[in-house]
Amino acid sequence: MFKRVLVANRGEIAVRIIRALREMGIESVAVYSNPDQDALHTILADYAFCLDGNRVQETYTNMDKIINIAKISGADAIHPGYGFLSERPNFAKAVEDAGITFIGPNSDIIRLMGDKIEARKVMLSLGVPLVKGSETAISSYEEAALIADKIGYPVLIKAAAGGGGMGMKIASSPNELEQALETVKNTAISLYADESVFLEKYLIKPRHIEVQVMGDKHGNYVHLGERECSIQRRHMKIVEETPCLALSPEIREEMCKTAVSIAKAVGYNSVGTVEFIYEDNEFYFLEMNTRIQVEHTITEAVTSVDLVKEQISIAACNPLSVKQEDIKFNGHAIECRIYAEDPIKSFTPSPGKITDYIAPGGPGIRLDSGVRAGYTVSTYYDSMLSKLIAIGKDRDESIDRMKRGLKEFYIEGIKTNIPMLIAIMKDSDFKESNISTKFLEEHNKIIEECSSERKTIFIAVENSN
Repeated sequence: MFKRVLVANRGEIAVRIIRALREMGIESVAVYSNPDQDALHTILADYAFCLDGNRVQETYTNMDKIINIAKISGADAIHPGYGFLSERPNFAKAVEDAGITFIGPNSDIIRLMGDKIEARKVMLSLGVPLVKGSETAISSYEEAALIADKIGYPVLIKAAAGGGGMGMKIASSPNELEQALETVKNTAISLYADESVFLEKYLIKPRHIEVQVMGDKHGNYVHLGERECSIQRRHMKIVEETPCLALSPEIREEMCKTAVSIAKAVGYNSVGTVEFIYEDNEFYFLEMNTRIQVEHTITEAVTSVDLVKEQISIAACNPLSVKQEDIKFNGHAIECRIYAEDPIKSFTPSPGKITDYIAPGGPGIRLDSGVRAGYTVSTYYDSMLSKLIAIGKDRDESIDRMKRGLKEFYIEGIKTNIPMLIAIMKDSDFKESNISTKFLEEHNKIIEECSSERKTIFIAVENSN
């Protein structure tokens, strides 16, 4: 097992990894930018090194500096978390070449599954169902228009190197297609230094469902069930849950079996997620995320398997600690992502100092957070602050516990999306699991209710004082 691991990330996921390392008896090394010098992950780690640079936005993606700090600190492995460098094959390769273990799959697998066009080719060879679309990168508007006419509008233009909802645009007509194509190409160059894009049919009201898989370096593979991630804003997930009530036992079994077969086919050797789009009792491959997911927490809640520890253990060449028959699913879990943003003002980011902070607790509540009272939320990074997880014996109890937890969660000094999340938990369609990726678009009243929910939270805290 490793003696010391550098965590190449920040915020709640860095804190989560550091805690797992501590439980495993492994020392942790944090890295931080100037705005993060007093962040929670720098305080909790055994060692912390500054990534001081000319551009704050690029500090956590400075591969050379991070690898150099790993060498200086004596770290024998690097955990990338999610985002930043976690799915950059060139970073994983550089870590490997430096004689340091990359906690994740090898660079060849990241490269293969990170290229959405190449991944689609693999799925075609395996007979995995795909949404209709282009089989190669789109080279021109004329080519895109021909494909769009063939499969029918609306269509979705995606960055081949994209992920996590980034680098996507919907086009509902030929006029929109040309602009969307140009926008996605520019975004792809900016975010991924790769202008390759592809096109696929845009499903009207699908559900976004993913399967958690694990593979080790000894040829063992398991799945840990599915997660429903349909409630999104701007293609970014905000509420996730497990299990998905929309799936029949037969479709669930087939979906999970397909996810494991994909992992086996590419020789996957870490913790990862296979994402699907589901509509009208049919599922289609979306992408494979070759990293720990934000929403791994709810899978942990219902299986009692620590995915971060498994990920670290696999990287150290240990076999999986569980076999498929060992994995049992108990209860229902929901995760809400807490963002520093104002839903009433089109989800505008809300940076600033957190002046007061009351964390929720009680039965069935877990909080993964990277902030505290006195912390200043920066303008430089993603606005997610925390993840609130509720688990109950069934979905109704987990919803009730989530509502309680959200109402207890008090963050003052900045705006957050907590009022919107409370409104979602109260919504009748959500309670009946009548949801899709269009949920927020079709439920404008949820945004309208944010003001009253925010006022209720404020009054409740004032009364408690």
